[in-house]
Amino acid sequence: MKEPIHIKTIGEYHKLRGLPPPEHPLISVIDYAKMKSSHTDDERGLLFDFYLISIKRGVGGKMQYGQQSYDFDQGVMFFMAPKQLLKIQRAPNANATRTGWMLLIHPDFLWRTSLAKTIKQYEYFDYAVNEALFLSTKEEQTMNEIVRKIQTEYQSNIDRFSEQIIVAQIELLLSYGERFYHRQFITRKKSSHEILERLETLLTSYFNNDELLSKGLPTVEFISANLNVSAVYLRSLLKMLTGLNTQQHIHEKLIEKAKEKLSTTNLSVSEIAYQLGFEHPQSFSKFFKTKTSQSPLEFRQSFN
Repeated sequence: MKEPIHIKTIGEYHKLRGLPPPEHPLISVIDYAKMKSSHTDDERGLLFDFYLISIKRGVGGKMQYGQQSYDFDQGVMFFMAPKQLLKIQRAPNANATRTGWMLLIHPDFLWRTSLAKTIKQYEYFDYAVNEALFLSTKEEQTMNEIVRKIQTEYQSNIDRFSEQIIVAQIELLLSYGERFYHRQFITRKKSSHEILERLETLLTSYFNNDELLSKGLPTVEFISANLNVSAVYLRSLLKMLTGLNTQQHIHEKLIEKAKEKLSTTNLSVSEIAYQLGFEHPQSFSKFFKTKTSQSPLEFRQSFN
C-alpha cells in the first residue's frame, strides 16, 4: 500500500492543484473548476493538516473518506478534520465537469478564538463519520453565500476585525451544517427504522446465545460494526429517535433479559449474573437496582 501524500500547508495544496499561491496562508476558498486533478494522488490519497469543508459536483466517480464511499452526483457536502485521509475512485473515462468549492482552514487560524475548542464538538468532523450531507438547492445556496462572504472578507484589506468576522461566518457555516444533518436524520425515517429493527435483532440474537459468557456485554464498536454504520452516527440516530444512546440500548436489553430470567426460571441471582456476563453477583445486583430501583430478589418476589 502506497503512503498517502501528506499536505501540511494550504500553500502546498494550492501548488499541488496548479493554483496560484493562496491570498491568505491560513484560510482559502478554492473553486473546483480551476483545480488540476492528478491520478497519482487519487490512488495514494491525501492527508491534510487542516480542516476541509466542501460541496462538490461532477467528480465522475466516488470519493472516499471516513468509513464510506459517496457518489457525488447530487449536492453533497462533507467535512474533514486534520489528519484524515481523502481518496477518489474515478470512473473509467470520466470527463465530468467538476463544480463546487472547497474551504480550507488551518488550525492556526482559529488560535486564540473560542472556535478552536468548540469546532471539535461538531460530530460530522469525526473520522468515523458514515454519512455525507445531501443538500437541497436552497440549503446549498445558503452555504454558498456564507462561503462567498468568507472569501470576500479575506480578499479585502485585512484589519483587526477581519479574523473575528471570518470566524463568525465559519461558525455560522458549521451551525447550518448541524441543522441540515439533523434534517437528514429526520427525513430518512425508513432507513432509521430499519437500523432500529436490525439493532433489536442483533441484540436479541447476542443475548440469546452463549456470547455473553464468552465475550461479555457487546461493545458499542461491535454493534456499530455489525450494523455497518459508525459509532458516532448510530449514537446520534438513536438519541434522536429514542432518547437513548447505544450503550443505554445495550443496558436496556440486558435488563430485559435479566427480568425474563428472574420471572420465568428458578435460577439463583448468582447463576443469572454469571449467565449475563457478570463476574460478581454483587455487581449485577447493583446494576439491576440502579436501572430498576429494585434489587433482583425484590423484582422476583413481585411475581410470587
